Amino acid sequence: MAIRQLREIGDDILTKQCKAVPKMTLRTKILIGDMLETMYEYHGVGLAAPQVGVLKQIVVIDVGEGPIVLINPEIVETSGEQTGEEGCLSVPGKWGIVTRPNHVKVRAFDQEMNPIELEGEGLLARAFCHEIDHLSGQLYVDKTEDGLHDVTYDSGEEGEETEE
Repeated sequence: MAIRQLREIGDDILTKQCKAVPKMTLRTKILIGDMLETMYEYHGVGLAAPQVGVLKQIVVIDVGEGPIVLINPEIVETSGEQTGEEGCLSVPGKWGIVTRPNHVKVRAFDQEMNPIELEGEGLLARAFCHEIDHLSGQLYVDKTEDGLHDVTYDSGEEGEETEE
């Protein structure tokens, strides 16, 4: 496995539609491993294939309950609403307020190309929506309610994020 270079806002690949994954190949398995390693290296909760320069419908997520791999995911049901801070590894040093569904049901394939259906609430629901948006070339920055804000750090705990 390897840490891949993150594509950042302004890179055209982040605005393109991804292609469905027809079957699992060794190359795709390596990509998934690299995506997980990259997500953890940069302390993200999710990563989509276009963020590492690959136009495939693959998403990895870990909100603290272990890794989730979604291939060809689609949102099939949503309910409720939540509004909160959102950031993105492809938009470093920024965050914005975004409203998303509070409950999301997703259909996809797992790493063995078995069909799966997952449901999430709160942060997991937000991560499903955010990462699946990447697969159709959408970034959260277009959904912010009051624009982008700079991430700031206080003088207390090193690396602790604060909002101003």
